[in-house]
Amino acid sequence: MQVKGVYTALVTPFDASGEVNFDMLGELLEKQIAAGVAGVVPMGTTGESPTMFNAEHDAVIRYTVEKVAGRVQVWAGTGSNNTQQAIRTTGEAQEAGADGALVVTPYYNKPSQAGLIRYFREIAESTDLPIIVYNIKGRTAVNVETDTLAEIAKIPNVIAVKEASGDIGQMTDVIDSICHRQDDPFWVVSGDDALTLPLMSVGGHGVISVVSNLVPERMVAMVEAAADGDFETARRIHFELLPLFKASFIETNPVPIKAAMKLCGLDVGGVRSPLAPLTDASHERLTAILRKAGLIAQ
Repeated sequence: MQVKGVYTALVTPFDASGEVNFDMLGELLEKQIAAGVAGVVPMGTTGESPTMFNAEHDAVIRYTVEKVAGRVQVWAGTGSNNTQQAIRTTGEAQEAGADGALVVTPYYNKPSQAGLIRYFREIAESTDLPIIVYNIKGRTAVNVETDTLAEIAKIPNVIAVKEASGDIGQMTDVIDSICHRQDDPFWVVSGDDALTLPLMSVGGHGVISVVSNLVPERMVAMVEAAADGDFETARRIHFELLPLFKASFIETNPVPIKAAMKLCGLDVGGVRSPLAPLTDASHERLTAILRKAGLIAQ
């Protein structure tokens, strides 16, 4: 399986009572598919997975698989700081028919590099699904070092990494030491919208994107241009979207992107505690950026 292009880290829409709004989720999925994304990622961090009960988590993945019906890839977020919980959730995703699992490094536990290898090996050996390693030190307090990732990449069904370390040097090392030096394909996608183009310029393969919840067509156009070697077009789109990239992280993800979607007419509801709505100052700043981008009326 290839991991190339734009994969949208889906928000989870909630209704007024805070329950999952499956009708709106269906609308979002159709919007993504129409925009030409390569895949969608339900129940990642952007989907507020830490706030979801097991039954909700499983239901969102099942619904996504059924609604997508094979039109794009579905990578289910299944990682945890409890290895057995991650194994359980990955098994449920496989049963639901997901194409693969996005597995975040364990948060809070702060495992050693040997612990990370053990974690990914135990999950991978429990499933037939292909796995994307999700490296995001800012959320987990542990970086997957390049030598460690090289060991993890030897596990047969570990086929890609979502790189959100924020370190383009590390990403370049990953491409050089893993993608260029092993026989089986290994895919490297950005976990940071703003670093997608820099990563692709050194051989990366795409992005698992937050901003594509709102502007999937633009993200697809940028990534396709870069993949075709048309970096002039890709740079133009990158700089057009850069204010939105920055605005999407003025507070903790997914608070800003859900607020932006609501301002643009996609009522995805609020965020669950312990997250909180945008501050008034952030809301004003976000509104101004969306107006300047032509996404809402002046």
